[in-house]
Amino acid sequence: MFSKKNYLVYILIIMFSFTANSEEQYKELFFDFNITDIEGKKVSFSEYKNKTILLVNVASKCGFTNQYSELQDLYEKYKDKDFVVIGIPSNQFGGQEPGTNDEIKDFCTVNFNITFPIMNKVDVKGENAHPIFLWAKNNYGKAAIPKWNFHKILINKDGKVQNTFSSFTKPMSKKIINEIELIL
Repeated sequence: MFSKKNYLVYILIIMFSFTANSEEQYKELFFDFNITDIEGKKVSFSEYKNKTILLVNVASKCGFTNQYSELQDLYEKYKDKDFVVIGIPSNQFGGQEPGTNDEIKDFCTVNFNITFPIMNKVDVKGENAHPIFLWAKNNYGKAAIPKWNFHKILINKDGKVQNTFSSFTKPMSKKIINEIELIL
């Protein structure tokens, strides 16, 4: 049987293991990374410093593709409050983004009038994932790994992962809006 002293020691160990400062994990912040945009220009995420970002892996031929409309609505609603949506096309889920960058750009413009930034098509999971997705996984865990198209990663103004949302969570859901408003 445990003595009171041993019991206290175990409780303290458990408490500290659950409350370990996650700040230590972040050797780099979101703003330390670069990507290429849909037009082939290098973009430094430092351009988004002090903004709240919703990073979304997108696809043109997915059952969730209609979320582009809500992503645009969300962007319009909060863009004047230092919020930005960043779409990152990927063809890793069911081959649902087979197009070239020009085709993706045209699709987004013609069908959804997208004005938020769309980046170059990249891998978002696995060994060849873009470094921003590897960073999210390393600092936030498995919840940051996209399981399908339209997985959402919310980045706070400090450049850290605030939360993640599955493909099933609509961009204008209370769950996402509440979290965005909390950190704006």
